[in-house]
Amino acid sequence: MTVLDNGVWSGRFFSDGWQDSSSPYPVREPATGEQLGLVGPATADDVREAAARAAGAQREWAATPPRERAAVLRRAGELFRECADEVEGWLVREAGSVRAKAEFEVELAVGECFECAGLPTHPQGEVLTSQDARWSFARRRPAGVVSVIAPFNFPLILGLRSVAPALALGNAVLLKPDPRTAVSGGVVIARVFEEAGLPAGVLHLLPGDASVGEAVVEAPEVRVVSFTGSTPVGRAIGERAGRLLKRAHLELGGNNALVVLPGADVAKAASAGAFGSYLHQGQICMTTGRHIVHESLLEEYTAVLAAKAKALPVGDPAREDVALGPIIDRRQLERVHGIVTDSVAAGATLAAGGEIAGAGYLATVLNGLTPDMPAWREEIFGPVAPVMGFSDLDGAARIVNDCEYGLSVGILGDVGTAMKLADRIESGKIHINEQTVGDEPNAPFGGVKASGTGARFGGAAANIEAFTESQWVTVRPDIADYPF
Repeated sequence: MTVLDNGVWSGRFFSDGWQDSSSPYPVREPATGEQLGLVGPATADDVREAAARAAGAQREWAATPPRERAAVLRRAGELFRECADEVEGWLVREAGSVRAKAEFEVELAVGECFECAGLPTHPQGEVLTSQDARWSFARRRPAGVVSVIAPFNFPLILGLRSVAPALALGNAVLLKPDPRTAVSGGVVIARVFEEAGLPAGVLHLLPGDASVGEAVVEAPEVRVVSFTGSTPVGRAIGERAGRLLKRAHLELGGNNALVVLPGADVAKAASAGAFGSYLHQGQICMTTGRHIVHESLLEEYTAVLAAKAKALPVGDPAREDVALGPIIDRRQLERVHGIVTDSVAAGATLAAGGEIAGAGYLATVLNGLTPDMPAWREEIFGPVAPVMGFSDLDGAARIVNDCEYGLSVGILGDVGTAMKLADRIESGKIHINEQTVGDEPNAPFGGVKASGTGARFGGAAANIEAFTESQWVTVRPDIADYPF
């Protein structure tokens, strides 16, 4: 079947059905600038109306029997699988994904829905002891209305990983995708759940600008905000949510380290490093942004990594067999190039790349860096692999932790040594003998420090914590006696 028929969604947003927008804007292919369709943005007033409708629909949805909610999630997973080719095509053209990345993202979406289909019947509480003659329980209840704000890089899964568990647990959702990927990160999700039988009013798709983002945070019906994106924007959302006494789950940026231990297989390590830095043009929060290599391997590793970088073709993934597609827009492309050129001007050495290639950027390797250079200090969000050496585990731990972020770390080499290093690292995720990019629907995902507010997505425990509230319930056999 087809879920992305333009006649259904073109120029419209989704709120109790598809509503005409007053100001549709074009969806453009980053590789060519070609118009792919029209997105219908919402307004702040539309958000306020949607939030009120969502609050009403949520109560009925929460009262729906668990098996019926589970059936909607299972059917959504089946639809993602049935429509995989269509959805992958949009991820390639709208998000600039190479085909393998698009396939991986859709398969994650399938897994997310199937994983979340188990949430409605998962135990959601505990029996407590009590000093009185009564039963005492703590049960989890739906939070209510959840706002989900998702980014452009993995637009489908980074929206769905909050939408699916929130719906499964009985909440209503306001979804605001990134304007640049509002189809693959928004329309796809709305259409799949519409076809899967989700009742009207439970999910609202509200594309738009910053005013829409502010509205989905500030709407009084919203109790939880789930945001994935940059650290500066996450800080602003967290501050606003805190003032309004709302919970904000923030999954933010990263400048992730890959540590190559002495004695590691250099060819395999460089392959892992290339994958970590260049997958989806480095536009992933978990991208390997710092290669920290033992000094005995530094020269060889840099040379092998540079050779791999030079062999990776850059181009239009919809029309060519390439390893790297376009950067999402010209502004980001120029930012990536600016970080590279500023670092070279400060004394870094280009071992590979360092050039704009049409709408993309050549896979780049930098060495000779110092910790204060922008390519080492900043989250680049582009296909750039900065390399630095270390002499001992104390030095490796210090370099890894000397960073404002703490999202993901990979350690390659002897497992015993890697375990000792892992215990000293401040990071939400550590992968031994793997690179830094990894995600599974049943694994808790989140970072520390400037990377966010902890593990809030993935697996029953984290999802239940994120999208429900605890309620204490006591039961006595008779009305208690009181001294008044």
